[in-house]
Amino acid sequence: MQTILAQICALQPLYSSSNTPEMQQRGRLVRSDLVSALRDRLQAMQSAFDPVFDDLEVEASDGIGRKTEAPWARVFSKAMSPNPRSGFYLVIHFAADGSAVFFTIGCGSTIWSGGDLRPVSDEELARRTSWARAVVEQRWGTLAPFTSEIHLGAKAALPKTFEKSTALALRVSARELAGADVQAILHSIAERLGEIYLAQLDQRDIAPGEQDAAAIEEISNPLKRRAGRQGMGLTAPERRAVEQRAMELAIKHLTQLGYHCRDTSATQSFDLLATRADETIKVEVKGTTSEVCDSVLMTRNEVDLHRLEKGKTGLLIVYGIRLARREKVPQASKGTVEALLGWDIDAWKAEPIAFQLHRA
Repeated sequence: MQTILAQICALQPLYSSSNTPEMQQRGRLVRSDLVSALRDRLQAMQSAFDPVFDDLEVEASDGIGRKTEAPWARVFSKAMSPNPRSGFYLVIHFAADGSAVFFTIGCGSTIWSGGDLRPVSDEELARRTSWARAVVEQRWGTLAPFTSEIHLGAKAALPKTFEKSTALALRVSARELAGADVQAILHSIAERLGEIYLAQLDQRDIAPGEQDAAAIEEISNPLKRRAGRQGMGLTAPERRAVEQRAMELAIKHLTQLGYHCRDTSATQSFDLLATRADETIKVEVKGTTSEVCDSVLMTRNEVDLHRLEKGKTGLLIVYGIRLARREKVPQASKGTVEALLGWDIDAWKAEPIAFQLHRA
């Protein structure tokens, strides 16, 4: 594979947007030779992923119609990243001047809008890549060795969005390719991608309110399920494990504050009745695997309770819960409690996401 990468680098300074002989050769190297070499290594890379991600594939591009300054090849799960505009993937980029190859993890940087490809906003790309880096740092304690800055040096706008959509990168100069252990690099970065996929499977990148909203959307529009967000989400047993873990940590937290807790989740429109001396608080508990906790979903009865008894209710969000799926019954662990006692629901923006309609 090092030879193929080096040959592509050698052709980069001869770039032309037209299909010159040099660009024809580069196209064969990128779309055929490099793809084949990566597919030959898929079985070895598969061990870096959880067995649930058994649908790894490879694709590459050197331009659609006119040639691009920045050809690429990517390895991805078809479920988690069905196209280059969605999800995360392992992607190999080439410097425009042929000076280096970048082994990276990137995410979709464009969307279809009005029949054209348009870039995702810089703010959204920063949020996505920052989240992915946090997942890797939590698992390995460092981003190393994938800490390189990625500068493709291309003049066109699209390659610049590739740079902004890169979460992790390792730069290998063209001169160092011959001695580089490309197989080890691919396996190592595939491990990072596998961890990001697991985090997405746990919906750690989605606010709890958005998770619940997506579930409602599936119920009200079952035929649209196939067109939804990539990934698989949580199963019913996994959701129950998350809910039980959230209740466990919420009770522990309130007990440490001196409250006595009674579980009312089966009979009332709140989860816990917390009492301390002559103080009583009705507490709603929301548990989530997400690390983004800026929204929650509530029923009308729950909203009415928090408004009618403002100052005497609380919201406890337990976020960052982790799931272990190796056992027959999912096991939930960890989690951080954010306690909003005396919560003012009107300080939050309420947005209706579903309506129950009756015949007049």
